[in-house]
Amino acid sequence: MPKLANIILIGDGAIGSSFAFNCLTSGVGQSLGIIDINMQRVQGDVEDLNDALPYAAQKNIYAANYHDCQYADLIVITAGIAQRPGQTRLELLKKNAQIMTDIANQIMASGFHGIILIASNPVDILTELVLRITGLPRNQVLGTGTALDSARLRSEIGQRFNIDARAVHGYILGEHGDSEFPAWDYTTIGGKPIQDWLPAEREEETLDEIANTVKTAAYSIIDKKGATFYGIAASLTRITAAILGDERSAFAMSVHLDGEYGLHDVSIGVPVIIGETGMDRIIELDLNKQDMQRLSDSATILKKNLQEVLDNTETK
Repeated sequence: MPKLANIILIGDGAIGSSFAFNCLTSGVGQSLGIIDINMQRVQGDVEDLNDALPYAAQKNIYAANYHDCQYADLIVITAGIAQRPGQTRLELLKKNAQIMTDIANQIMASGFHGIILIASNPVDILTELVLRITGLPRNQVLGTGTALDSARLRSEIGQRFNIDARAVHGYILGEHGDSEFPAWDYTTIGGKPIQDWLPAEREEETLDEIANTVKTAAYSIIDKKGATFYGIAASLTRITAAILGDERSAFAMSVHLDGEYGLHDVSIGVPVIIGETGMDRIIELDLNKQDMQRLSDSATILKKNLQEVLDNTETK
């Protein structure tokens, strides 16, 4: 049985409720408390989820409050204003920073000392903000970062080559947003570098097409259905399972860097090993000069926007 089992979900919108359902059907966690500003919706979701218990792994599902956070091993935050069609993640920053500041303060007032996993956008900046507000060690404050983008990369490559996406391995690095990029030197299909699968005359063009498709995936989905939630909910569930099960699995996630990749004081998407303590370690890839510059440029964008938040946000 996993050592960690008590989950609190903050934010019961499309992503949060999808995550809760995934946890139920996947048998992730033993207890799931849900918090949202709309507690009537939470109660409805609790009743609905309980109806599925005869067909799933048994767990305690309940409407929670911030006082309950003190008993949680893991808090998953999906709360915030959703991204609208045509809107960038960074444009969400001001309102969601205010929401996240209030949430973080209420969490810590409960006496919480566990792990926080953030999916709210812009996730990199909000992860760094929560880290600074809570004062928790950096291994305990994680953002989903580019975990979803990396999944999209694997899915896109799998579809293009008609190969099981699980046979594809690779990472999207940097901001979960417009400055993200794939680390092609570490992208493989069945263990072979992706470049070996491409005709030389179309290699650069094909790689650029894949990278652009992945980077713009959220915009495409939001334009068509108004929001993204299945992909990110699946990413959250998988990461949660890795933490609760102490799997020591690798994901590209938003974590605070303290000299890794030559970067400081920024949370950004890089490969990490995840286990029962949250982030077990950071994987430092030997990036080529161009990718190092891309990561540095992405970090500069995030730090600039974070500073604007800090200049206007009281972080008690």
